[in-house]
Amino acid sequence: MWKKDDSKPEGVSGNPATPAISATSSSTTIASTASQSGALPTSSRAAACISQGIKIKGEVTGSEDLFVDGHVDGKLNLANGSLTIGPNGNVKADVHAREVIVRGKIEGKVSGRDRVQLWSTGQVTGEVQTERLAIEDGAVLRGKVEAGKPLNKTSESKAAAMGASAVSADTTTLKSGTAAD
Repeated sequence: MWKKDDSKPEGVSGNPATPAISATSSSTTIASTASQSGALPTSSRAAACISQGIKIKGEVTGSEDLFVDGHVDGKLNLANGSLTIGPNGNVKADVHAREVIVRGKIEGKVSGRDRVQLWSTGQVTGEVQTERLAIEDGAVLRGKVEAGKPLNKTSESKAAAMGASAVSADTTTLKSGTAAD
């Protein structure tokens, strides 16, 4: 019979999309390396990692989870993702994500739509805005904090309008009472 490999040019492998190492052996290697180095586990959906030796200047955007153990200067925007700053991570950026977990250092505005969690090794310098905030004993937080559900702008404006009309009604009553005396 004939071989498919005979019709291919020299130096081209059978399937370029197939990795040289099987998936089971590489995942076993990664798992054993992580357990040997004592690395902290990331989220089960972790799609990307900026490791300890990597430095990034600029804007990082996405919708998946990100683990940062290196240096990032600029902006981090993960609208629907979770951002984890590893123990060696150093971020000087404005951060916007669904969830922010801090084990390292962040300088800048941190906005976690659902929650912001500071581990005992975490340090945040700047502004934090979130619905839920968790701070472990030993964590450092310096700056402004806004935690809890955001107030509705419409109810605030209605309350302000009601307060203004009540004040003017009181003033009118007071003036008319004074004029009658």
